[in-house]
Amino acid sequence: MIPGSFDYSAPSSLEEAISLLQQHGDDAKILSGGHSLIPMMKLRLASPAHVIDINRIPDLDYIKEEDGVLRIGALVREADLEESELIRSKYPIIYEATKLIADPSVRNVATLAGNLAHGDAANDHPAVMLALGAELVATGPNGSRTIAIGDFFQGFFTTALEVNEILTEIRIPSPAANSSGTYLKLERKVGDYATAGIALQLALGPQAVCESAGIGLTNVGDMPIKAIAAEQSLVGKTLNDEHMKHAAELASDASDPMPDLRGSAEYKKNMVRVLTYRALKQVVEKILS
Repeated sequence: MIPGSFDYSAPSSLEEAISLLQQHGDDAKILSGGHSLIPMMKLRLASPAHVIDINRIPDLDYIKEEDGVLRIGALVREADLEESELIRSKYPIIYEATKLIADPSVRNVATLAGNLAHGDAANDHPAVMLALGAELVATGPNGSRTIAIGDFFQGFFTTALEVNEILTEIRIPSPAANSSGTYLKLERKVGDYATAGIALQLALGPQAVCESAGIGLTNVGDMPIKAIAAEQSLVGKTLNDEHMKHAAELASDASDPMPDLRGSAEYKKNMVRVLTYRALKQVVEKILS
């Protein structure tokens, strides 16, 4: 299929893009990578009257650490994350999720910000950002505001972004000492959406006592899920097998999957349990090695 007719703009500044959003309101959509928007337009699941291409806006393609915070601009491509030595060395959870997304041709164009702004529970990065405790910067006609990642996803394909706002930056706290993370997902074939996915970030103190834990779940609910009870069950505990299995059960309990061609709800909940336990074992071994 082909999309319905639409008008197209390619603003050269953030101010111009926001002005266009104000002008067109709900009839407009932002285009960065386009790998979510364009297929939806072809299937007539989205029919914007105006597409605003932000790829010509300068200075939105940075990856840098400042004052204990990793800052990622709105036009950073998945391939940029995959190739960044900073991401590989200090934020392995981001690297591991990125390399599982689709294929190189998609990752060369798709953006992290677009992945988040789309609000799809099946996308991989939302769970990672939930595990990392990220903050998102939304810029609109009244300036910029910061949104905690836990408040960003609000329902099925629904986020906290206002109609006239653009997601311009992702901010992630620099990891603590003795911390690491991983992203695991079960997929039917390479590059597919997850049947179930788990993002995990841990920081350990002496005797492998958990000082902090972040757990995000992919594609097992109508929006990305932060497994709060599972996280809380780990903090202050020595991460032995018993505690890891208990946390994995709590993560499974937090999921609320729908049955589909990828499997039954019961199967997906069991995969959350298995993947969470597997991720905990891997990350603990990684930190302690």
